[in-house]
Amino acid sequence: MRAKERARAAGLSPASARRGQPALPFRVRHGGFRPGAGRKPDGERAGVSHAARDEFDVRVPLHVTVKLRPGLPPLRRAAEYAVLRAAFVAASKPAFRLVHYVVLDDHLHLLVEADDRAARTLGIQGLLIRVARGLNRRWRRSGPVYADRYHARALATPSEVRNALRYVLGNARKHAAEGRQVAVPQAIDVFSSAPWFDGFREAFKVRGLEGVERPVVPPRTWLLRTGWRRHGLLSVHELPG
Repeated sequence: MRAKERARAAGLSPASARRGQPALPFRVRHGGFRPGAGRKPDGERAGVSHAARDEFDVRVPLHVTVKLRPGLPPLRRAAEYAVLRAAFVAASKPAFRLVHYVVLDDHLHLLVEADDRAARTLGIQGLLIRVARGLNRRWRRSGPVYADRYHARALATPSEVRNALRYVLGNARKHAAEGRQVAVPQAIDVFSSAPWFDGFREAFKVRGLEGVERPVVPPRTWLLRTGWRRHGLLSVHELPG
């Protein structure tokens, strides 16, 4: 047996055998799971799983949430909100519809519908791209705007849809009640689609909407159009649980 082969059989590398030092008794492996390997998430931890998304039923609306990267200017300002409304108007198509939303300082909640999976996927992506590009132009910057990929949740029952409507339309007021640096001086949050919502029990009128293009479209799914009303209309004074 040659010297190199005898060294390997004894657990020594040829170089270690010459120096009289033992080699580590581990085989070199390539591929497979390694702790800490792979793409690192934005921020301290990943907010949304990068696994394949669930196959949502196209007959049900989705509640979409997307967060901005830390350190960006707040969204609840007149100029930023004008950028967002323009993106919302341009994003809705016959096969993809933005029905409701709320704008918070560092994230968005959206209720959307689509006629099929492709329209839904492309519609959400197109909407978020328009928002990001518009905000970057406004802020005279470039680069990513979102902290992570969006989160989507299917609303499959009338009660789930009603709860989502209450959550989205009253979210800023809930934050304000908790002292979370959001000001909502009136019952109707004007940084949401609440001024265009026809499901409140109370009658009201928001001034200044005459020259504002409607940023949302009427729902077509039964759940968002009619089904949720089985559990009662919303009050402008309701807050999310």
